[in-house]
Amino acid sequence: MAKLTKAQREWRPGMPKKRRSTKVMFASTVLLLEAFVAFFATLAVFGLKRGEVSPALILTFGITLSVVLILACAVLSKPWGVGVGWALQLVLVLTGFAEPTMFVVGILFAACWWYGIRAGMRIDRDNAKRDREQAEWNASHGEDATGQSV
Repeated sequence: MAKLTKAQREWRPGMPKKRRSTKVMFASTVLLLEAFVAFFATLAVFGLKRGEVSPALILTFGITLSVVLILACAVLSKPWGVGVGWALQLVLVLTGFAEPTMFVVGILFAACWWYGIRAGMRIDRDNAKRDREQAEWNASHGEDATGQSV
């Protein structure tokens, strides 16, 4: 028998589905795109700096950065998750010391990160307000959370 998740165990008929955070979704998208860019930048630096720097160092750093960018998506809903994301933005910009083009790419991704966090927070705030107003309306008109008359 399959193990049920906490959300599955606590679910009851008629329960409204919890809304997912748009901020987390936007931030995760940016981090995943950065992971792909970091991986392909690693391959580029590996080819361009073949005789200058240890290939093992280049591959280890680049692949580790890509994996950390992916794993950071899991902590974005924690209070300190966005701070981890900002630190990774700085690391991506600093990869420009290995390949100068990454200064531009890193700054552009940091701008995308800033906008995604800012817009996501605004959308989440608007959604919470809308949900609160809908719950008040349902309560005053004798409907439950699913919109059915009580």
